[in-house]
Amino acid sequence: MREPPPTRRQTVVDVVHGTEVADPYRWLEDGDDPEVRAWVGAQSRFTRSILDGRPDRGRWHERLVALLQLPVVMAVEVRGDRLFCLERPAGAEQFVLTRRSAADPDGAPVVLLDPAVAATDAANAIDWFTPSDDGARVAVGTSEGGTEDSVLRVLDAGDGHDTGAAIPCTRACSVAWEPDGSGFVYTRYPEGDEYHRTVHHHRLGTDWHDDPVIWAEHPNPQAWPDVTISPDGSHLLVSVLVGWARIDAHVLDRRTGQWTTLIEGREVTSALQFSADGTALVGSTTLDAPRGRVVRVPLAETDPALWETVVPERDAVLGHVAVSGQELLATFTRRAVDTVERFAADGRPRGPVEGLGEVVAVAELAADREGGPVFAVVDSFAAPTSVWRLAAEGAAERWLPGTPSVRSVRSGQEEADRRDRDGVVPELTVSQTTYPSLDGTAIGLFLIHRTDVTPGPDVPAVLNGYGGFAIAETPVWSAQIAAWCAAGGVYAVAGLRGGYEEGETWHQAGRREHKQNVFDDFHAGADWLVAQGLVDRDRLAIVGRSNGGLLVGVAMTQRPDLCRAVWCGVPLLDMLRFQHFLIARLWTSEYGDPDVAGEFPWVHAYSPYHHVVVGTCYPATLFTTAEGDSRVDPLHARKMAALVQASSPCQGERPILLLQEGRAGHGVGKPVAKRADELADGLTFLAGEVGLAAPSGMLRP
Repeated sequence: MREPPPTRRQTVVDVVHGTEVADPYRWLEDGDDPEVRAWVGAQSRFTRSILDGRPDRGRWHERLVALLQLPVVMAVEVRGDRLFCLERPAGAEQFVLTRRSAADPDGAPVVLLDPAVAATDAANAIDWFTPSDDGARVAVGTSEGGTEDSVLRVLDAGDGHDTGAAIPCTRACSVAWEPDGSGFVYTRYPEGDEYHRTVHHHRLGTDWHDDPVIWAEHPNPQAWPDVTISPDGSHLLVSVLVGWARIDAHVLDRRTGQWTTLIEGREVTSALQFSADGTALVGSTTLDAPRGRVVRVPLAETDPALWETVVPERDAVLGHVAVSGQELLATFTRRAVDTVERFAADGRPRGPVEGLGEVVAVAELAADREGGPVFAVVDSFAAPTSVWRLAAEGAAERWLPGTPSVRSVRSGQEEADRRDRDGVVPELTVSQTTYPSLDGTAIGLFLIHRTDVTPGPDVPAVLNGYGGFAIAETPVWSAQIAAWCAAGGVYAVAGLRGGYEEGETWHQAGRREHKQNVFDDFHAGADWLVAQGLVDRDRLAIVGRSNGGLLVGVAMTQRPDLCRAVWCGVPLLDMLRFQHFLIARLWTSEYGDPDVAGEFPWVHAYSPYHHVVVGTCYPATLFTTAEGDSRVDPLHARKMAALVQASSPCQGERPILLLQEGRAGHGVGKPVAKRADELADGLTFLAGEVGLAAPSGMLRP
């Protein structure tokens, strides 16, 4: 195999808290520098020559396009008899915003916004949306090129026409409509700034530049406010995310202008909302309950010790809580699998919601707080994300789209629900088990494969993980997983510490000074798969994106013998300088801050870029990134690829490749064509290294 393009090396050494830190490829940090652009072009051409030369790529791409063109729903909101959906219809390139009937699943959808219609290319996307209380209007955020730099617009929910508002700097915006629909409270950040988010009020028909500030002062510039208005408009709740383990809560009496602090400064997360009558707040909290409990909080209660427990903590992890009239619905996670239960407003149990499936995750509960049906966005490994209607009585009813195909194996029980979707999705077996980490902690593991495949040393496998930011690895629809399994491979997903599979204690065990636990959990998972005879090490690949990209970057540097191949996507890899770029200061509470002397050793101990050893044979690795990524700067992938290329003597057999995508970001809002290309590149690379042939045509029943 040809050698990768040469990379100029600098002598750059910083002294950080008394430690010398070499950074030979710092010049690759400036993505706008002509020399860097030329280098990226040369690297991408080199990578393309290898991937495009592999004969299976066309078949991978064919299957992925077919999977990605299946209809799927990402998010829903219900207002009275109107159901608002962010959905991607069959064959569409992008998600569109639709209005549907909340009473008739067969009613034709009204497309309120199709970003492809008004855009110059398919890279424009809908980032978020919030309907008004009466369902007459929708605030929606759109962005270009995968940047997620949203512009807020207000659409008429009747026909989708734009009412004229265009408010910039509203990335991941929180919007709370006035009950009469005359305006809304919302969050934005200063132009040119990634931090210092503020809360404003906008009245429809006025210039947003004149929007008054409601909340602005916080000692932490990374604080992230979220807003909710009471049903009568008299009170405003501002919940402030400070790091990833703390949410403060403040209530403004809008009649008097008086603020009341409900909780502040404690490592506690609380997701509160107004009760149906607006006299109190209801929701989840980890206060004195690391797995979560449902509480009721009077609007003027300043002592968290007096919060009333409505649903006590239990052995399952509390997730979403929805208020629907005088009823509460809540999701509970056991072994990374979700169920939904109903309760009266005072917490009296009304029983579980039946019919959602056995190995599923509930990504969202959408309810109108005045009452009516509740809708659940349901995920599984074996079928595209769907929406279910949870009526007051009876089993859940699948609302849209289609019927799932899943075969679950858990505790000796099997359930099969098959449907032919034109032979695109294979019939899958999903099983769960646990394995011991290095310190004996039991780590959950999903194993997914075709029903006619038996895992073993000759069967190529992928191990995937994340382990951070209190995000649980639960069942999720993924064209990547479905395509790999369709080809006869095994896909394993590990529930590492740092996530939320077992609640806040699990999260705390994998953050800051405890981050090495996450990596140990992942290494142990790979070793366990090999030891159990479920895969041979030369047929094992590891995959991770974003924080998961950091995970596999650490794995390849701490354990270069762990696997044959690595796909490291949009990763964090230089952990001594990550905090200086884009929005990364938001993550110092999760990783630690290298600028702080006492926290520097935590991240220095595992930072992948600083643990590459010259002369080590690293696994075959594909680094992928995107020039428009507004979360993780592409510099991480560029610097790491250059360093590993310069260090590994085995690239004839185990190539080190970099692919930087144009007109794309971190992954949100990526059109089907680009997503199919990205996944085809990744799976072609991994399959070529571990010996998995691409799926040969569409499956038939």
